[in-house]
Amino acid sequence: MRQLFFILFFIISLEAITLKHKIYKVESKRKRLIRTGEWKVYLKRKNLLGKMFASTKQHVTDYDDMEYLSNITIGTPPQSFVITPDTGSSNLWVPDISCSSRTHNCLEYCNNTKTCYEICDESCCKNQMNIEARNSNCDHKIKFDSRKSSTYIKSGKRFEIQYGIGYASGFIGIDTVGLVDDNGNILKIPNTGFGQTTSASPDFATDPSDGIMGLGFTSLAVDGITPPIINAINNGLLDEPIFTVYLQHDGLESINGKIGGAITYGNFDNENCDSRIDYHPLSSASYWQFKITGFSMGTYRKSKYGWEAISDTGTSFIGAPNFILSKITRIAGARFSRKYDSYVINCDAQIPDIKISIGKKVYTINQKYLIDKIDNNVCVLSFFGMDSGGYSPQWILGDPFIMSYCQIHDIKNKRIGFALPK
Repeated sequence: MRQLFFILFFIISLEAITLKHKIYKVESKRKRLIRTGEWKVYLKRKNLLGKMFASTKQHVTDYDDMEYLSNITIGTPPQSFVITPDTGSSNLWVPDISCSSRTHNCLEYCNNTKTCYEICDESCCKNQMNIEARNSNCDHKIKFDSRKSSTYIKSGKRFEIQYGIGYASGFIGIDTVGLVDDNGNILKIPNTGFGQTTSASPDFATDPSDGIMGLGFTSLAVDGITPPIINAINNGLLDEPIFTVYLQHDGLESINGKIGGAITYGNFDNENCDSRIDYHPLSSASYWQFKITGFSMGTYRKSKYGWEAISDTGTSFIGAPNFILSKITRIAGARFSRKYDSYVINCDAQIPDIKISIGKKVYTINQKYLIDKIDNNVCVLSFFGMDSGGYSPQWILGDPFIMSYCQIHDIKNKRIGFALPK
């Protein structure tokens, strides 16, 4: 009888479902470091490392302004983790239990003695590549212990990922990834590859998340690892091969730890989003990438056959081509601040809405989404400059756009849809 019950439970757990997964709003790294007086030191490290990788053509995600977290489990029985859901990347990774040891595997750029202490863990700034360190950047993280999971499979492959000024390295494991909603519904995704990090950059130590869960396509993933949601769709675990992202807006005074929205896996979010959806084909099924054909703000207008753009939950600002950003800041009356590495603007400023053309549709972003408070009486314009070209993203539509429009990610048909929030 016990064996029959287990078989029935296993079959039920693999039925296709729709699952609404809450996401929580937290203070971004930029805001936290400004508040604690550590931003200047961090920015110096970031700029040094940025110069070292100035020639790379690969777009790297910078999590300075990441403001949303969610919960997942890995293993059997489940081990819980807090992760950043990120449509701008495709890998899932969390710290491994061995990351709490005192040994660091240092990356090659840490061999540069002139800049090592500015950009790497102190333990790496020696002549030898693996030494005993006084601290681990994983000490305050939840770590995955494969010895406690009956469904774990060791792959034997190495894992290394780089983003902004950070990095994480280790090895790849395979196990069951789980997502749970408030009603106790469980989305179990068996045989999912993920990174088990044994070493991470110093900036990781103070991040509120344990890791990242990428929601992009497999072609974007390091080592070609199938992302969890793609794996779920491939195995018929979701009602529909889509997921919907809804972010709510809380004004300038956002509350740390408050529910910030939801990701609905397997269906359209009809609770939070209007039923009218306008779909656009992806120009590249790697990021959630599509073409922007026009931009306007006030009397300024610019059109093009097609700028490459991505929708990215891991970016709380909008990335725009530098020549357009200069127009935006002039119209808004914002000025660049080296102290904040952002465009400072009066918190009470009244600026024109912006309009972005995608296909034959025009999408409006209200000014309330375009000004962000980062310190006492200090606000910034929610834009940053980009100089990408070719097939790399020239625009990144982060939280201001995602709060303005629900994002419907249609994996099967390789398209993205936008709907007004209710």
